Amino acid sequence: MNQADSLGKLVLRVVLGVLVLLHGISKLSGGIGFVAQMVQAAGLPAFFAYGVYVGEIVAPLLLIFGFYARVGAVIVAINMLVAIALVHTAELFKLGSTGGWALELQGMFLFAAVAVALIGPGRFAINAK
Repeated sequence: MNQADSLGKLVLRVVLGVLVLLHGISKLSGGIGFVAQMVQAAGLPAFFAYGVYVGEIVAPLLLIFGFYARVGAVIVAINMLVAIALVHTAELFKLGSTGGWALELQGMFLFAAVAVALIGPGRFAINAK
């Protein structure tokens, strides 16, 4: 693998990690009451809402540091699938006011995470597996 490939992987996983982490920080400071309500409305126990901290705090940190980044990426992808299922299902086949897909952000997070899971973290990672 050449250095440009590793730099590209570094940029992808760090940007994905930072952007998802910002959502997690928001939930740390504002609470997860909204998430708990959505989880309960889906018929699941409210404690499942705490999984959002794994998907939006722990997994992004794994991505940023390149420590089991593939695992972190899979967790982010699962987190996004759950978020889409619980919150955004009605928007799945809709366009936004500017003409783009209504779920652009969620889609980008989901598929960037899938890409990192498939291609790995690159050379600039704590453990490049």
